[in-house]
Amino acid sequence: MLLSREYLKKYFNPANFFNRDLSWLEFNKRVLEEALNPELPLLDRIKFISIFFSNLDEFYMIRVSGLKEQIRANVFDTSMDGLTPHEQIRLIEKNLQPMLKEIYSYWQEKVIPELNENKIFICELNQLTKEERDGLNKYFLKEIYPILTPLAFDPGRPFPYISNLSLSFAILVKKPNGEKHFARVKVPSILPRLLRVDQIIKHKVSNGNSNGSYKYIWIGDLIRSNLNLLFPGMEIVEAYRFRITRDTDLEIQEDEADDLLQLIEENIKQRKFGNVVRLEVELQMPDYMIDTLIENLEITRNDLHIIEGNLGLSDVMLIYDLPLPHLKEKTFHPIIPKIFLEEENIFTLIKRNGVLLHHPYDSFAPVEDFIKEASRDPDVLAIKQTLYRVGLNSPIIKYLIEAAERKKQVAVLVELKARFDEENNIFWARELEKAGVHVVYGLLGLKTHAKMTLVVRREAEGVQRYVHLSTGNYNLTTAKLYTDLGLFSTDEDICADVSEIFNYLTGYSEQKSYRKLCVAPINQRERFLELIEREIKN
Repeated sequence: MLLSREYLKKYFNPANFFNRDLSWLEFNKRVLEEALNPELPLLDRIKFISIFFSNLDEFYMIRVSGLKEQIRANVFDTSMDGLTPHEQIRLIEKNLQPMLKEIYSYWQEKVIPELNENKIFICELNQLTKEERDGLNKYFLKEIYPILTPLAFDPGRPFPYISNLSLSFAILVKKPNGEKHFARVKVPSILPRLLRVDQIIKHKVSNGNSNGSYKYIWIGDLIRSNLNLLFPGMEIVEAYRFRITRDTDLEIQEDEADDLLQLIEENIKQRKFGNVVRLEVELQMPDYMIDTLIENLEITRNDLHIIEGNLGLSDVMLIYDLPLPHLKEKTFHPIIPKIFLEEENIFTLIKRNGVLLHHPYDSFAPVEDFIKEASRDPDVLAIKQTLYRVGLNSPIIKYLIEAAERKKQVAVLVELKARFDEENNIFWARELEKAGVHVVYGLLGLKTHAKMTLVVRREAEGVQRYVHLSTGNYNLTTAKLYTDLGLFSTDEDICADVSEIFNYLTGYSEQKSYRKLCVAPINQRERFLELIEREIKN
Protein backbone atom coordinates (compact mmCIF):
# COMPACT_ATOMS: atom_id res chain seq x y z
CA MET A 1 0.00 0.00 0.00
CA LEU A 2 1.47 3.36 -1.06
CA LEU A 3 1.00 6.13 1.48
CA SER A 4 0.34 8.78 -1.15
CA ARG A 5 -1.02 12.23 -0.38
CA GLU A 6 -4.18 11.30 -2.30
CA TYR A 7 -4.68 8.23 -0.12
CA LEU A 8 -4.04 10.25 3.06
CA LYS A 9 -6.33 13.10 1.99
CA LYS A 10 -9.28 11.73 3.92
CA TYR A 11 -7.26 12.02 7.13
CA PHE A 12 -6.58 15.75 6.68
CA ASN A 13 -9.88 16.69 8.32
CA PRO A 14 -9.14 19.46 10.91
CA ALA A 15 -11.16 17.47 13.46
CA ASN A 16 -8.42 14.83 13.39
CA PHE A 17 -5.78 17.20 14.74
CA PHE A 18 -4.95 18.63 18.14
CA ASN A 19 -3.94 22.26 18.14
CA ARG A 20 -0.26 22.54 19.00
CA ASP A 21 -0.61 25.36 21.52
CA LEU A 22 -3.83 24.19 23.15
CA SER A 23 -2.15 20.80 23.52
CA TRP A 24 0.80 22.51 25.24
CA LEU A 25 -1.63 24.16 27.69
CA GLU A 26 -2.95 20.69 28.52
CA PHE A 27 0.62 19.63 29.22
CA ASN A 28 1.08 22.55 31.62
CA LYS A 29 -2.25 21.65 33.19
CA ARG A 30 -0.63 18.36 34.17
CA VAL A 31 2.08 20.36 35.92
CA LEU A 32 -0.71 22.29 37.67
CA GLU A 33 -2.29 19.00 38.76
CA GLU A 34 1.00 18.03 40.37
CA ALA A 35 1.02 21.39 42.19
CA LEU A 36 -2.48 20.60 43.50
CA ASN A 37 -1.72 16.97 44.34
CA PRO A 38 -2.44 16.47 48.09
CA GLU A 39 -0.27 13.34 48.06
CA LEU A 40 2.86 15.42 47.43
CA PRO A 41 4.76 17.06 50.29
CA LEU A 42 4.30 20.83 50.64
CA LEU A 43 7.61 22.01 49.19
CA ASP A 44 7.26 19.73 46.18
CA ARG A 45 3.88 21.29 45.43
CA ILE A 46 5.50 24.72 45.67
CA LYS A 47 8.17 23.52 43.23
CA PHE A 48 5.47 22.57 40.71
CA ILE A 49 3.75 25.93 41.19
CA SER A 50 7.03 27.58 40.25
CA ILE A 51 7.48 25.29 37.24
CA PHE A 52 3.92 25.99 36.07
CA PHE A 53 4.58 29.74 35.96
CA SER A 54 8.07 29.40 34.50
CA ASN A 55 6.66 27.22 31.70
CA LEU A 56 3.91 29.75 31.10
CA ASP A 57 6.40 32.61 30.76
CA GLU A 58 8.31 30.72 28.06
CA PHE A 59 5.04 29.80 26.32
CA TYR A 60 4.15 33.49 25.96
CA MET A 61 7.68 34.48 24.96
CA ILE A 62 7.79 31.94 22.13
CA ARG A 63 4.46 30.47 21.11
CA VAL A 64 1.98 33.24 21.91
CA SER A 65 4.39 35.84 20.57
CA GLY A 66 4.52 33.92 17.27
CA LEU A 67 0.73 33.91 16.97
CA LYS A 68 0.53 37.63 17.74
CA GLU A 69 3.21 38.28 15.14
CA GLN A 70 0.98 36.53 12.59
CA ILE A 71 -1.97 38.68 13.67
CA ARG A 72 0.10 41.85 13.24
CA ALA A 73 1.04 40.62 9.77
CA ASN A 74 -2.65 40.07 8.93
CA VAL A 75 -2.22 36.34 8.50
CA PHE A 76 -5.60 34.61 8.31
CA ASP A 77 -4.42 31.17 7.21
CA THR A 78 -5.62 28.27 9.34
CA SER A 79 -3.44 25.69 11.03
CA MET A 80 -3.89 21.95 10.40
CA ASP A 81 -6.65 21.92 13.03
CA GLY A 82 -8.58 24.64 11.21
CA LEU A 83 -7.91 27.58 13.55
CA THR A 84 -6.75 31.07 12.57
CA PRO A 85 -4.17 32.88 14.74
CA HIS A 86 -6.99 35.04 16.21
CA GLU A 87 -8.99 31.94 17.14
CA GLN A 88 -5.96 30.25 18.68
CA ILE A 89 -5.21 33.26 20.90
CA ARG A 90 -8.84 33.46 22.00
CA LEU A 91 -8.93 29.76 22.91
CA ILE A 92 -5.57 29.96 24.69
CA GLU A 93 -6.87 32.74 26.94
CA LYS A 94 -10.20 30.98 27.47
CA ASN A 95 -8.47 27.77 28.58
CA LEU A 96 -5.77 29.47 30.62
CA GLN A 97 -7.87 31.79 32.79
CA PRO A 98 -9.51 28.99 34.86
CA MET A 99 -6.05 27.52 35.52
CA LEU A 100 -4.73 30.87 36.75
CA LYS A 101 -7.75 31.38 38.97
CA GLU A 102 -7.34 27.90 40.43
CA ILE A 103 -3.62 28.13 41.14
CA TYR A 104 -3.76 31.60 42.71
CA SER A 105 -6.70 30.53 44.87
CA TYR A 106 -4.82 27.39 45.89
CA TRP A 107 -1.71 29.40 46.75
CA GLN A 108 -3.63 31.78 48.99
CA GLU A 109 -6.14 29.41 50.58
CA LYS A 110 -4.11 26.22 50.89
CA VAL A 111 -0.37 26.75 50.47
CA ILE A 112 0.03 29.84 52.65
CA PRO A 113 -1.83 28.27 55.63
CA GLU A 114 0.22 25.07 55.28
CA LEU A 115 3.44 27.09 55.19
CA ASN A 116 2.35 28.83 58.39
CA GLU A 117 1.60 25.48 60.03
CA ASN A 118 5.19 24.49 59.25
CA LYS A 119 6.64 27.74 60.65
CA ILE A 120 7.32 29.23 57.21
CA PHE A 121 5.76 32.68 57.09
CA ILE A 122 5.38 35.01 54.12
CA CYS A 123 4.47 38.16 56.01
CA GLU A 124 2.95 41.54 55.34
CA LEU A 125 5.02 44.36 56.79
CA ASN A 126 2.33 45.12 59.36
CA GLN A 127 2.69 41.56 60.70
CA LEU A 128 6.31 42.18 61.70
CA THR A 129 7.55 43.56 65.01
CA LYS A 130 8.78 47.15 65.19
CA GLU A 131 12.31 45.84 65.64
CA GLU A 132 12.01 43.77 62.45
CA ARG A 133 10.53 46.65 60.46
CA ASP A 134 13.30 48.99 61.63
CA GLY A 135 15.93 46.41 60.68
CA LEU A 136 14.38 45.94 57.23
CA ASN A 137 14.27 49.70 56.65
CA LYS A 138 17.98 49.91 57.47
CA TYR A 139 18.59 47.01 55.08
CA PHE A 140 16.61 48.83 52.41
CA LEU A 141 18.70 51.99 52.76
CA LYS A 142 22.00 50.09 52.66
CA GLU A 143 21.36 47.27 50.19
CA ILE A 144 18.35 48.13 47.98
CA TYR A 145 18.00 51.93 47.78
CA PRO A 146 21.34 52.47 45.97
CA ILE A 147 20.27 50.04 43.21
CA LEU A 148 16.85 51.57 42.52
CA THR A 149 16.30 54.09 39.75
CA PRO A 150 13.09 56.14 39.77
CA LEU A 151 12.08 56.91 36.18
CA ALA A 152 9.77 59.83 35.44
CA PHE A 153 7.40 59.97 32.49
CA ASP A 154 6.73 63.43 31.13
CA PRO A 155 7.27 65.43 27.89
CA GLY A 156 10.99 65.71 28.59
CA ARG A 157 11.49 62.11 29.64
CA PRO A 158 9.95 59.41 27.43
CA PHE A 159 8.26 56.28 28.68
CA PRO A 160 11.06 54.11 30.08
CA TYR A 161 12.22 50.87 28.51
CA ILE A 162 10.91 47.87 30.50
CA SER A 163 12.80 44.60 30.29
CA ASN A 164 11.29 41.17 29.76
CA LEU A 165 9.78 39.48 32.84
CA SER A 166 10.84 42.37 35.05
CA LEU A 167 8.63 43.39 37.95
CA SER A 168 7.97 47.12 38.24
CA PHE A 169 5.89 49.66 40.13
CA ALA A 170 3.62 52.07 38.31
CA ILE A 171 3.49 55.08 40.60
CA LEU A 172 1.41 58.24 40.76
CA VAL A 173 3.21 61.04 42.61
CA LYS A 174 1.90 64.49 43.53
CA LYS A 175 3.96 67.64 43.86
CA PRO A 176 3.27 70.21 46.63
CA ASN A 177 1.51 72.39 44.02
CA GLY A 178 -0.94 69.57 43.28
CA GLU A 179 0.54 68.45 39.95
CA LYS A 180 0.38 64.69 39.45
CA HIS A 181 2.93 62.67 37.52
CA PHE A 182 3.43 59.06 36.45
CA ALA A 183 6.67 57.26 37.36
CA ARG A 184 8.09 53.77 37.25
CA VAL A 185 10.48 51.92 39.56
CA LYS A 186 11.88 48.52 38.62
CA VAL A 187 12.27 45.82 41.27
CA PRO A 188 15.90 44.70 40.79
CA SER A 189 16.09 41.19 39.35
CA ILE A 190 19.52 40.70 40.92
CA LEU A 191 17.87 40.56 44.35
CA PRO A 192 15.64 37.69 45.56
CA ARG A 193 11.90 38.32 45.32
CA LEU A 194 11.45 36.92 48.82
CA LEU A 195 13.67 38.31 51.57
CA ARG A 196 14.49 36.20 54.63
CA VAL A 197 13.72 38.44 57.58
CA ASP A 198 15.62 36.26 60.06
CA GLN A 199 18.77 36.46 57.92
CA ILE A 200 18.55 40.24 57.54
CA ILE A 201 17.93 40.81 61.26
CA LYS A 202 21.09 39.07 62.39
CA HIS A 203 20.56 39.17 66.13
CA LYS A 204 17.82 37.23 67.88
CA VAL A 205 14.35 38.61 67.46
CA SER A 206 10.97 37.43 68.56
CA ASN A 207 9.58 34.71 66.23
CA GLY A 208 12.98 34.52 64.51
CA ASN A 209 14.85 31.46 63.30
CA SER A 210 15.87 30.75 66.90
CA ASN A 211 12.61 28.80 67.27
CA GLY A 212 13.00 26.94 63.97
CA SER A 213 10.85 29.24 61.88
CA TYR A 214 11.49 30.99 58.57
CA LYS A 215 10.06 34.41 57.95
CA TYR A 216 9.90 36.11 54.54
CA ILE A 217 8.56 39.29 53.04
CA TRP A 218 8.14 40.15 49.38
CA ILE A 219 10.86 42.58 48.34
CA GLY A 220 8.20 44.58 46.49
CA ASP A 221 6.38 45.27 49.77
CA LEU A 222 9.57 46.67 51.31
CA ILE A 223 10.24 48.85 48.26
CA ARG A 224 6.66 50.14 48.16
CA SER A 225 6.79 51.13 51.83
CA ASN A 226 9.94 53.19 51.14
CA LEU A 227 9.00 54.85 47.85
CA ASN A 228 8.87 58.24 49.58
CA LEU A 229 12.68 58.10 49.84
CA LEU A 230 12.92 57.88 46.04
CA PHE A 231 10.62 60.88 45.51
CA PRO A 232 11.56 63.31 48.34
CA GLY A 233 9.15 66.16 48.96
CA MET A 234 6.40 64.45 46.96
CA GLU A 235 3.35 62.48 47.97
CA ILE A 236 3.04 58.88 46.80
CA VAL A 237 -0.61 58.82 45.79
CA GLU A 238 -0.64 55.15 44.79
CA ALA A 239 1.71 52.46 43.51
CA TYR A 240 0.93 49.10 41.93
CA ARG A 241 3.00 46.26 40.58
CA PHE A 242 3.06 45.19 36.95
CA ARG A 243 5.09 42.73 34.87
CA ILE A 244 5.57 42.40 31.13
CA THR A 245 6.48 39.53 28.81
CA ARG A 246 8.24 40.19 25.51
CA ASP A 247 8.64 38.26 22.29
CA THR A 248 12.04 36.59 22.71
CA ASP A 249 11.98 34.23 19.74
CA LEU A 250 15.03 34.78 17.55
CA GLU A 251 14.31 35.35 13.88
CA ILE A 252 17.54 34.33 12.22
CA GLN A 253 18.03 34.79 8.48
CA GLU A 254 20.67 32.07 8.29
CA ASP A 255 20.91 32.06 4.51
CA GLU A 256 22.19 35.64 4.65
CA ALA A 257 24.77 34.98 7.38
CA ASP A 258 28.50 35.16 6.81
CA ASP A 259 29.19 34.29 10.45
CA LEU A 260 26.48 32.35 12.32
CA LEU A 261 27.97 33.06 15.76
CA GLN A 262 28.08 36.80 15.13
CA LEU A 263 24.55 36.77 13.70
CA ILE A 264 23.14 34.99 16.76
CA GLU A 265 25.00 37.36 19.09
CA GLU A 266 23.40 40.32 17.33
CA ASN A 267 19.97 38.69 17.53
CA ILE A 268 20.39 38.03 21.25
CA LYS A 269 21.01 41.75 21.76
CA GLN A 270 17.79 42.53 19.88
CA ARG A 271 15.80 39.96 21.87
CA LYS A 272 15.34 42.36 24.80
CA PHE A 273 13.52 44.79 22.49
CA GLY A 274 10.91 42.28 21.33
CA ASN A 275 7.25 43.30 21.21
CA VAL A 276 5.31 43.12 24.47
CA VAL A 277 2.94 40.14 24.32
CA ARG A 278 1.56 40.11 27.87
CA LEU A 279 0.99 42.66 30.63
CA GLU A 280 0.24 41.39 34.14
CA VAL A 281 -1.08 43.87 36.71
CA GLU A 282 -2.30 43.75 40.28
CA LEU A 283 -6.06 43.47 40.69
CA GLN A 284 -6.18 46.82 42.49
CA MET A 285 -4.47 48.82 39.73
CA PRO A 286 -6.87 51.59 38.55
CA ASP A 287 -7.98 51.83 34.92
CA TYR A 288 -6.12 55.06 34.18
CA MET A 289 -2.83 53.39 35.12
CA ILE A 290 -3.63 50.31 33.03
CA ASP A 291 -4.54 52.55 30.09
CA THR A 292 -1.24 54.46 30.46
CA LEU A 293 0.71 51.20 30.35
CA ILE A 294 -1.29 49.76 27.45
CA GLU A 295 -0.87 52.90 25.36
CA ASN A 296 2.85 53.23 25.92
CA LEU A 297 3.62 49.52 25.61
CA GLU A 298 1.67 49.57 22.33
CA ILE A 299 -0.60 46.66 23.22
CA THR A 300 -4.35 46.17 23.69
CA ARG A 301 -6.60 44.98 26.50
CA ASN A 302 -6.45 41.54 24.90
CA ASP A 303 -2.83 41.35 26.08
CA LEU A 304 -3.77 42.15 29.69
CA HIS A 305 -3.86 39.72 32.62
CA ILE A 306 -5.34 41.10 35.84
CA ILE A 307 -3.92 39.00 38.66
CA GLU A 308 -5.45 38.50 42.09
CA GLY A 309 -2.23 37.68 43.88
CA ASN A 310 1.52 38.09 43.59
CA LEU A 311 2.89 38.45 40.06
CA GLY A 312 5.53 36.02 38.82
CA LEU A 313 5.11 33.10 41.21
CA SER A 314 7.93 31.27 39.42
CA ASP A 315 10.17 32.98 42.00
CA VAL A 316 8.78 30.88 44.88
CA MET A 317 11.24 28.12 43.92
CA LEU A 318 13.63 29.56 46.52
CA ILE A 319 11.27 28.30 49.25
CA TYR A 320 11.79 24.78 47.92
CA ASP A 321 15.51 25.17 48.64
CA LEU A 322 14.90 25.34 52.40
CA PRO A 323 16.69 22.52 54.29
CA LEU A 324 13.44 20.81 55.33
CA PRO A 325 13.59 17.21 54.04
CA HIS A 326 10.38 16.26 55.88
CA LEU A 327 8.49 18.65 53.55
CA LYS A 328 9.95 17.12 50.38
CA GLU A 329 9.83 13.78 48.65
CA LYS A 330 12.64 11.45 49.59
CA THR A 331 15.71 12.22 47.50
CA PHE A 332 16.18 9.77 44.65
CA HIS A 333 19.69 8.43 44.06
CA PRO A 334 20.34 6.86 40.65
CA ILE A 335 22.21 3.58 40.50
CA ILE A 336 25.40 2.82 38.64
CA PRO A 337 24.93 -0.41 36.63
CA LYS A 338 27.02 -3.26 38.00
CA ILE A 339 29.09 -3.54 34.84
CA PHE A 340 30.62 -0.13 35.55
CA LEU A 341 31.65 -1.16 39.06
CA GLU A 342 34.17 -3.66 37.72
CA GLU A 343 37.88 -2.92 37.82
CA GLU A 344 38.43 -2.84 34.05
CA ASN A 345 38.62 0.47 32.24
CA ILE A 346 35.46 1.75 30.62
CA PHE A 347 36.58 0.97 27.08
CA THR A 348 37.12 -2.70 27.86
CA LEU A 349 33.66 -2.87 29.45
CA ILE A 350 31.93 -1.26 26.47
CA LYS A 351 33.86 -3.40 23.99
CA ARG A 352 32.79 -6.55 25.82
CA ASN A 353 29.11 -5.57 25.99
CA GLY A 354 27.10 -2.69 24.61
CA VAL A 355 25.33 -0.92 27.47
CA LEU A 356 21.93 0.79 27.48
CA LEU A 357 21.39 3.38 30.25
CA HIS A 358 17.94 4.56 31.34
CA HIS A 359 18.25 7.99 32.94
CA PRO A 360 17.54 9.30 35.54
CA TYR A 361 17.21 5.83 37.09
CA ASP A 362 20.67 4.90 35.86
CA SER A 363 23.38 7.32 36.87
CA PHE A 364 24.89 9.71 34.33
CA ALA A 365 28.32 9.11 35.93
CA PRO A 366 29.39 6.45 33.36
CA VAL A 367 28.82 8.98 30.56
CA GLU A 368 30.94 11.59 32.33
CA ASP A 369 33.59 8.94 33.06
CA PHE A 370 33.59 7.93 29.38
CA ILE A 371 34.48 11.48 28.29
CA LYS A 372 36.95 11.92 31.15
CA GLU A 373 38.82 8.69 30.42
CA ALA A 374 38.84 9.47 26.70
CA SER A 375 40.45 12.85 27.44
CA ARG A 376 43.20 11.28 29.59
CA ASP A 377 43.83 7.89 27.97
CA PRO A 378 47.08 8.15 25.94
CA ASP A 379 45.72 5.63 23.44
CA VAL A 380 42.72 7.78 22.50
CA LEU A 381 43.44 9.56 19.23
CA ALA A 382 40.28 11.57 18.65
CA ILE A 383 37.01 12.67 20.29
CA LYS A 384 34.03 14.01 18.36
CA GLN A 385 30.89 15.23 20.09
CA THR A 386 27.67 17.21 19.60
CA LEU A 387 26.58 19.59 22.36
CA TYR A 388 23.11 21.13 22.66
CA ARG A 389 22.57 22.17 26.30
CA VAL A 390 25.55 21.51 28.55
CA GLY A 391 24.68 23.85 31.42
CA LEU A 392 26.96 26.00 33.54
CA ASN A 393 30.40 24.86 34.75
CA SER A 394 30.20 21.75 32.61
CA PRO A 395 32.81 19.07 33.36
CA ILE A 396 32.22 17.72 29.84
CA ILE A 397 33.64 20.95 28.41
CA LYS A 398 36.58 20.72 30.81
CA TYR A 399 37.43 17.20 29.62
CA LEU A 400 37.19 18.19 25.95
CA ILE A 401 39.58 21.09 26.59
CA GLU A 402 41.96 18.74 28.45
CA ALA A 403 41.86 16.36 25.49
CA ALA A 404 42.78 19.12 23.06
CA GLU A 405 45.61 20.25 25.33
CA ARG A 406 46.92 16.67 25.25
CA LYS A 407 47.13 16.97 21.45
CA LYS A 408 44.20 14.70 20.71
CA GLN A 409 42.02 15.51 17.71
CA VAL A 410 38.84 17.03 19.17
CA ALA A 411 35.90 18.20 17.06
CA VAL A 412 32.71 19.52 18.64
CA LEU A 413 29.46 20.75 17.14
CA VAL A 414 28.03 23.35 19.53
CA GLU A 415 24.43 24.11 18.55
CA LEU A 416 24.20 27.88 18.89
CA LYS A 417 20.44 27.88 18.22
CA ALA A 418 19.48 25.98 21.41
CA ARG A 419 16.72 28.31 22.62
CA PHE A 420 17.65 30.37 25.71
CA ASP A 421 21.04 28.64 25.83
CA GLU A 422 22.48 30.65 22.94
CA GLU A 423 24.68 32.89 25.12
CA ASN A 424 25.93 29.97 27.20
CA ASN A 425 26.75 27.97 24.08
CA ILE A 426 28.54 30.91 22.45
CA PHE A 427 30.70 31.20 25.59
CA TRP A 428 31.56 27.48 25.56
CA ALA A 429 32.22 27.51 21.82
CA ARG A 430 34.81 30.25 22.30
CA GLU A 431 36.41 28.49 25.28
CA LEU A 432 36.76 25.31 23.23
CA GLU A 433 38.23 27.22 20.29
CA LYS A 434 40.81 28.85 22.58
CA ALA A 435 42.01 25.36 23.52
CA GLY A 436 42.42 24.33 19.89
CA VAL A 437 39.20 22.32 19.54
CA HIS A 438 37.68 22.24 16.04
CA VAL A 439 34.27 23.87 16.67
CA VAL A 440 31.31 23.82 14.31
CA TYR A 441 28.35 26.07 15.13
CA GLY A 442 25.60 24.04 13.50
CA LEU A 443 24.07 23.63 10.06
CA LEU A 444 22.18 26.38 8.26
CA GLY A 445 18.44 25.89 8.42
CA LEU A 446 18.69 23.02 10.90
CA LYS A 447 19.10 22.45 14.63
CA THR A 448 21.37 19.59 15.59
CA HIS A 449 19.46 17.76 18.31
CA ALA A 450 21.38 14.51 17.94
CA LYS A 451 23.50 13.74 21.00
CA MET A 452 26.54 11.73 19.93
CA THR A 453 30.07 11.07 21.05
CA LEU A 454 32.64 9.21 19.00
CA VAL A 455 35.93 8.13 20.58
CA VAL A 456 38.70 6.74 18.36
CA ARG A 457 41.26 4.63 20.23
CA ARG A 458 44.49 2.86 19.18
CA GLU A 459 44.49 -0.76 20.37
CA ALA A 460 46.55 -3.88 19.77
CA GLU A 461 44.22 -5.12 17.03
CA GLY A 462 44.15 -1.70 15.36
CA VAL A 463 42.07 1.44 15.64
CA GLN A 464 38.79 0.90 17.54
CA ARG A 465 35.76 3.23 17.58
CA TYR A 466 33.49 3.71 20.61
CA VAL A 467 30.14 5.46 20.41
CA HIS A 468 27.71 6.98 22.86
CA LEU A 469 24.25 7.92 21.54
CA SER A 470 21.62 9.58 23.69
CA THR A 471 18.18 11.14 23.65
CA GLY A 472 19.28 13.51 26.44
CA ASN A 473 21.77 16.34 26.68
CA TYR A 474 25.30 16.06 27.99
CA ASN A 475 24.14 17.97 31.04
CA LEU A 476 24.76 16.61 34.53
CA THR A 477 21.86 18.55 36.06
CA THR A 478 19.07 17.63 33.63
CA ALA A 479 20.31 14.02 33.49
CA LYS A 480 19.09 13.73 37.09
CA LEU A 481 15.62 14.95 36.14
CA TYR A 482 14.66 13.96 32.62
CA THR A 483 13.82 10.50 31.31
CA ASP A 484 16.27 9.57 28.54
CA LEU A 485 18.06 6.62 27.00
CA GLY A 486 21.79 6.41 26.35
CA LEU A 487 23.64 3.69 24.43
CA PHE A 488 27.33 2.73 24.58
CA SER A 489 28.35 0.63 21.61
CA THR A 490 31.24 -0.64 19.52
CA ASP A 491 28.91 -2.10 16.86
CA GLU A 492 30.79 -1.66 13.59
CA ASP A 493 27.81 -0.46 11.59
CA ILE A 494 26.71 2.05 14.23
CA CYS A 495 30.26 3.35 14.65
CA ALA A 496 30.66 3.71 10.89
CA ASP A 497 27.34 5.56 10.66
CA VAL A 498 28.30 7.95 13.45
CA SER A 499 31.70 8.62 11.83
CA GLU A 500 29.97 9.51 8.57
CA ILE A 501 27.41 11.71 10.34
CA PHE A 502 30.23 13.69 11.94
CA ASN A 503 31.79 14.10 8.48
CA TYR A 504 28.41 15.40 7.30
CA LEU A 505 28.26 17.87 10.21
CA THR A 506 31.81 19.19 9.94
CA GLY A 507 32.42 18.98 6.22
CA TYR A 508 30.41 18.44 3.03
CA SER A 509 28.42 15.32 2.28
CA GLU A 510 25.61 14.22 -0.01
CA GLN A 511 25.32 10.80 1.63
CA LYS A 512 21.72 9.51 1.44
CA SER A 513 21.84 6.18 3.26
CA TYR A 514 23.24 4.70 6.44
CA ARG A 515 23.64 1.16 7.70
CA LYS A 516 21.62 1.19 10.92
CA LEU A 517 20.88 4.79 11.94
CA CYS A 518 17.91 6.88 10.82
CA VAL A 519 19.16 10.39 10.18
CA ALA A 520 16.93 13.45 9.78
CA PRO A 521 16.54 15.19 7.40
CA ILE A 522 18.21 12.58 5.18
CA ASN A 523 16.35 9.28 5.54
CA GLN A 524 14.45 9.29 8.82
CA ARG A 525 11.02 10.29 7.50
CA GLU A 526 11.28 7.83 4.62
CA ARG A 527 12.34 5.04 6.97
CA PHE A 528 9.52 5.77 9.45
CA LEU A 529 6.95 5.67 6.64
CA GLU A 530 8.37 2.34 5.50
CA LEU A 531 8.02 0.96 9.01
CA ILE A 532 4.47 2.29 9.33
CA GLU A 533 3.56 0.71 6.01
CA ARG A 534 5.09 -2.57 7.17
CA GLU A 535 2.89 -2.52 10.27
CA ILE A 536 -0.20 -1.76 8.15
CA LYS A 537 0.52 -4.82 6.00
CA ASN A 538 1.00 -6.99 9.08
